[in-house]
Amino acid sequence: MRLFLIFIVFTSLSVAVEEKRKLNANSTVSFLEVPKEVDNLSEVLTEGEFYGRFRLNSFSFDWDEEVEGKTGDHQTLGVGGSIHYKSAYLNGVGFTAGLYTSQNPWHMDEEKLKYYKVGKGVLNRHDVMTKNRYGMTNLAVAYLELKNEKNSVKIGRQIVESYLTKSNDIKMIPNTFEGITWVSKNIEDYKLWTGYLLKQKLRDHNNFHHLFAYDDGAGKYDKWRENDDTAMHRGITLSSLKEKGIKDRLMFMEFSNAKKNNFNYLASYTLVPELFSTFGTDLTYKYRTKNGYLLSPSFRYMHQFDHGAGAIGGANLKTNNIAYTNANSVETDLYGIRFDVGKDRWRIRSGISKIADKADIISPWRSFPTNGYGYTLLQYNWYANTTSYVVQGDYDFKEQNLHAQMRFGIQDFDDDKSGVQADSN
Repeated sequence: MRLFLIFIVFTSLSVAVEEKRKLNANSTVSFLEVPKEVDNLSEVLTEGEFYGRFRLNSFSFDWDEEVEGKTGDHQTLGVGGSIHYKSAYLNGVGFTAGLYTSQNPWHMDEEKLKYYKVGKGVLNRHDVMTKNRYGMTNLAVAYLELKNEKNSVKIGRQIVESYLTKSNDIKMIPNTFEGITWVSKNIEDYKLWTGYLLKQKLRDHNNFHHLFAYDDGAGKYDKWRENDDTAMHRGITLSSLKEKGIKDRLMFMEFSNAKKNNFNYLASYTLVPELFSTFGTDLTYKYRTKNGYLLSPSFRYMHQFDHGAGAIGGANLKTNNIAYTNANSVETDLYGIRFDVGKDRWRIRSGISKIADKADIISPWRSFPTNGYGYTLLQYNWYANTTSYVVQGDYDFKEQNLHAQMRFGIQDFDDDKSGVQADSN
């Protein structure tokens, strides 16, 4: 077994840019002030609100040892941002539109594109190689909303922060989806959330695409047209789904209680019909001592059901099923345990995650199943029979609106499995 030690330090700025919005530590934006209900149609537009954001992301990689076709020195830059417009609401009906752009005034030649790793998130590789087009501009968010005091229905392009789908908005353009979602708070102190998603647009794509199909077309760069996320199951191909008449759609339902409670729980079920589904639950207890210390244990359990994906693509995300107990099944489990202790501005977290020795966890929608338990930045550790350990420290510099975080991680992969990350690092 190979042992991996990962040490990461980063800081995140959390600033209220004007009173109507807040930039969170994870780079997402919370809208604090939104348009209200109006009395006539003309005020729907005139009483709406604009929200702007400027962004810059730069990446420079200098490898000690370059490997031809795999690793190489490279640099790239993304400059741009977004502008959102939220209309006012008439009888509970309104709309939101968000236009995003990421331009690349500093980049390398096309032949270096294969080396882009983290930096690929600021451009679209398929457009670069087939159209010689750097930069992206797209309407990533555009939805109609119907709401009252306790319910909200959104129809169209939207950010969906569910158990297995996330915006992961740390680059230039968030990961978004096309579909319909409904959130209900009809039961006091409880939240019910459900959705039906048709398409996805990854952060480095200009157009919406299949949400669970890897493009295996004959073209050299076709692999970058559909869901080419690093965590995508390469065996679930566009051609195999077309052959079987399967349409990749995603349905989810979640139920949770209010965060203000000392005991929090969340239950989630996500289904991709005819392929697989996932049940997940998180349990957290918070206890504050008399001298102000916060003690908080948490537990996560996920079970992945196979509804046909295993027979199509196999147990391994890279289709290398060596040393898997059942190469034709994606049924598996994930366990996570963590413990937080903190006081005032600081917190220390210790966590562990374990994937059953069955199949890899499927999660290609920018949600990281081990996050908060055994996840360290840039390391995908939800392959079968992988155990990960993390110690994390957080400190808030409140006066400077600055949040600092440090992580130390150890990941123990299964070296008998040639299709897992341990054998490629």
